[in-house]
Amino acid sequence: MSFPRYPEYKDSGVEWLGEVPGHWEVVPLRHVIKKIESGTSVNSTDTPAGEGELGVLKTSCVYSGTFEAGENKAVVPEEYDRVACPVTAGTLVVSRMNTPDLVGAAGLVQKSNGALFLPDRLWQVAFTDAEPAYVHYWTLTGGYRAQVQMACAGTSSSMQNLAQDQFRSFVFPKPTPDEQSVIVAFLDHETAKLDELMAEQEKLIALLKEKRQAVIAHAVTKGLDPTVPMKDSGVEWLGEVPTHWQVQRMANLFKEVVESGDDSLPVLSVSIHSGVSDKELNDSELDRKVTRSDDRGKYKKVQPSDLVYNMMRAWQGGFGSVTVPGQVSPAYVVARPVADFITAFIEQTLRTPQAVEEMRRHSRGVTDFRLRLYWQEFKCIQVALPDKEEQKAILAFIAAVNDKLEVLEVEAQHAIDLLKERRTALISAAVTGQIDVRGLIKEEQEQAA
Repeated sequence: MSFPRYPEYKDSGVEWLGEVPGHWEVVPLRHVIKKIESGTSVNSTDTPAGEGELGVLKTSCVYSGTFEAGENKAVVPEEYDRVACPVTAGTLVVSRMNTPDLVGAAGLVQKSNGALFLPDRLWQVAFTDAEPAYVHYWTLTGGYRAQVQMACAGTSSSMQNLAQDQFRSFVFPKPTPDEQSVIVAFLDHETAKLDELMAEQEKLIALLKEKRQAVIAHAVTKGLDPTVPMKDSGVEWLGEVPTHWQVQRMANLFKEVVESGDDSLPVLSVSIHSGVSDKELNDSELDRKVTRSDDRGKYKKVQPSDLVYNMMRAWQGGFGSVTVPGQVSPAYVVARPVADFITAFIEQTLRTPQAVEEMRRHSRGVTDFRLRLYWQEFKCIQVALPDKEEQKAILAFIAAVNDKLEVLEVEAQHAIDLLKERRTALISAAVTGQIDVRGLIKEEQEQAA
C-alpha cells in the first residue's frame, strides 16, 4: 500500500533529517521535556516482586523497545526506605547506561505502579506539548538511534552512558499535539496488524521446533519401525523401548578422562543448542569466553567421539559430541567411549526433554543456578541403544528431518525480518513526516462507523 505525501515541505536544517512538512517544527528535545527523574540502586533478590512487595526495575525492562513491568526484582525489606521514582503512566522509561546496542532504549509506561521503582540506570521522562506515545515511536527510528550512538561515541565499547544534556539536545521533529495523536492512532493500528503477522510466524517457528523435538525424541527412544516389538526398559524416563535395544548405564559406555590441553590445540566452543563446534573460537569469542593469560594446562584435551558436558549447565543442553581434536574449558567433564557406538546418538538422546529432566534430577545443588552434574551422578544415567547400523540410520533420519524443518524455519524467520523492516520503515516515515496519515485515519473512522 502506498501512502500520500504532505502538500508542502521545507528544509529541516538538519542534513540527516532532510525535508519535513511545512507546518512542522524541528526542535531540541528539551522543548518538550517536562522533567527527567531517575531512581536509586537498592539491594534486591533474583526474583520479581510478588503481592505486597516492592520491586525495582531491571534495565532489561526496555530491551524490546516496549516497557515490560514484569522485568523487575523484589527489593529486600531493609531497603524499602531507599527506593525512589515510582513508575508513572504516560512517561517514557529510558536506559541511560547500557551496551552500545541498548543504551537509549525506551518504553512507554501505560499504567502507574506505586510499588515499582526505577534504579539509577533508568530515567523516567515526562513531556509537555508532546504526546508520550509519539515520542516513543520516535525513539524506535534510525534517526533517534543515530543520535544516541553519536552522543555516546568515544565512551567504553562495552558499557556506554547517555548524559541528560545530550539527550535533551537531540533533534526532534514536532508536529502539533493533535497531529501527533493522529500519527499515534495510525501507527497503533498499522503496527498491530504487522505484530499479529509476526506473531503468527513466531508461532509457526515454535510449532516447528516442537515437531522437531518430538520426532527426534521418538526416533532415539522408540526407533523408526512402528511395528517392532516393544519391552519395558525398566527406566522411568525411557518407558518402553524396542525389544532388541540394550539399556545401558553411562558407566558402561564412557569413562571420565582428564588430559591437560596445551597451546597447540584449538579451544572448541560448546553451544547449548548445537553442541561442540568443529571450529576454534574466533578472537572476539576468545576475548569473551577465555582469559588469554589462563594457563592452557588447565584446559582439557578432547578427541573425536568424546562426549563433553558442562557440570553446571548440562541440564540446559551444555554438552555435545566432539568431532575434531582440541581442548575445552575446565568447566567441562570429558567422557571417552569404552564401547562400540556412535557418540552423536547419545548426544541426540540426551537432548530429548525427558533426558534433560533426568540430568537435572541427577544434578546436585540448592537452586537451578547452582546445580552441578558430577561424573559420579552422570555415569548412573541409563539410555537405550540399538546396534550401530540402526544408530546410523536413525542419525541419518534426524539429519533429514532437521534439513527439512530448517528450511521452513528459515522461511518463517525471513518473513519476520521483512515484517520488522516494514514496521520500522513505517514508523520512521510517519514520525518524520514522509507520509501524511491524517486522511487515512479519517477514512478508517468513517468506514468503522
